[in-house]
Amino acid sequence: MRKIITTANDSKDSLYVLIKSLSKSEKRQFKLYVGRLDGNADSKYLQLFNLLDKMNTYDESEIFKQNIVKKQQLSNLKAHLYKQILISLRLSPAHQNIRVQIREQLDFATVLYQKGLYQQSLKLLEKAKHMAIENEEKNVAYEIVELEKVIESQYITRSMSTRSEELANEAKILSQQNLMTSKLSNLSLQLYGLMLKTGYVRSDEEKREITQFFTKSMPKYKMSDLGFREKLWLNKAYLWYSFLIQDFLSCFKYATRYVELFEETPSMIARNPVFYLKGNHYLLESLFFLKHHTKFEEVLARLETRLASTDFPHSDNLEILEFLYVYSHKLNHKFMVGDFSTDDGLIEKIEKYLKQSGQRMDEHHIMVFYYKIASLYFGNGQNKKCIEYLGKIINNKSLKMREDLMCFARILNLVAHYEAGMDYHLETLLRSTYKFLIKMDDLHEVQKEMIKFLRNLGEIFPGELKNEFKKLRNRLEIYEDDPYERRAFLYLDILSWLDSRIENRPVADIIKEKASLLNR
Repeated sequence: MRKIITTANDSKDSLYVLIKSLSKSEKRQFKLYVGRLDGNADSKYLQLFNLLDKMNTYDESEIFKQNIVKKQQLSNLKAHLYKQILISLRLSPAHQNIRVQIREQLDFATVLYQKGLYQQSLKLLEKAKHMAIENEEKNVAYEIVELEKVIESQYITRSMSTRSEELANEAKILSQQNLMTSKLSNLSLQLYGLMLKTGYVRSDEEKREITQFFTKSMPKYKMSDLGFREKLWLNKAYLWYSFLIQDFLSCFKYATRYVELFEETPSMIARNPVFYLKGNHYLLESLFFLKHHTKFEEVLARLETRLASTDFPHSDNLEILEFLYVYSHKLNHKFMVGDFSTDDGLIEKIEKYLKQSGQRMDEHHIMVFYYKIASLYFGNGQNKKCIEYLGKIINNKSLKMREDLMCFARILNLVAHYEAGMDYHLETLLRSTYKFLIKMDDLHEVQKEMIKFLRNLGEIFPGELKNEFKKLRNRLEIYEDDPYERRAFLYLDILSWLDSRIENRPVADIIKEKASLLNR
């Protein structure tokens, strides 16, 4: 794992970030690539590369001190160096995936065509086309057929009188398949956009609107006409629709079909590893919502085995996704079984990775990790550690994240302060939390009840607390099975906390008992 040290300003310089992302072997290959011509040994862009590679932080003044380039020429030199690094990476065996190989064959065929070597070009195109269709790269397959049509119109092959008709038919079929894929991927992306913008549906009216949109946008299809790629986007569209309407059983159904597509065609795992990882993530998430811990354990173990196998591809992007999905679900598993232990090394592993490579992960996912770690500490009774991690979320002013996460972070923060006996902060926290929450015009009823209770907490005499806890529990209990309110309990198991206060028992014991009854 490469350690990349950057600051907020560094992240704005793409060249510096690219150089710092390179492995030792990639840097060595770049220098060999540059040195292929004797004249490049002392080239300015290689000098700039070596200097930026040594820097711990990006500093333009240091570049000018070294007299590598004048200020007005720096922009052009950086652009040239950036391009040369990308060319070198493209030539690396580690980045020679099937898409690059097909594109390379298409490029070679184009060069041959431009030289007037039509027959040689057609032979390469035929080979590249079969490779593209076999690997479900139908967009580039269509490009290849279109170039074949152009060449055939200039170089008539007498040996095949029906050649033009065959190419026209191939183009028609590929065009139809690409159009279907485009419609399904557009629908999937629109549903994902709705999830980010508005979140899960919160009323029957919203559910009707989403269902109407989904039904109207779903293209007509015959399952027998769909290839791997079309089936993948079809399942993904149904999956996002199911998540939006909070039908977690359907989420499980379509996530299972999604993953089975890959398991039935193992070669597609290596060709589309990101989609494979995401499919397993959706499957694990649906099992978490369904509280089916035995199936959850089975899927997570299978995923880890697959990732550890020698035939699973490796890249920087995949490394981040592997960490994100595996460790996020390891935390989810602890919540499912009611295990709030914090001495098993899991938190340390997550913290170490985030410190070394967190700048390559988007802040939203980092904050989700912090919330889950905070919840773990809360369940273990380590309220001050819980407050420490929640503070990282609450104090992140530069981040525009999902309001629901911010909302529950603030509510849990209040509860943790109360549990820690830090009453001197409570009044100030109540005011700031209340101000934040009233700005949200789509609060859950659970959130409203919690705010009402916490606002009146200072006026309740100690002897009346247990009775007030019972009253609050009765008011909240009715929402536990409400389809539009139950997700609030996934963020914060407030009922278990109330039970712990009422029964005077650790909250971890309460949750563990419930888990043994609810989990399958």
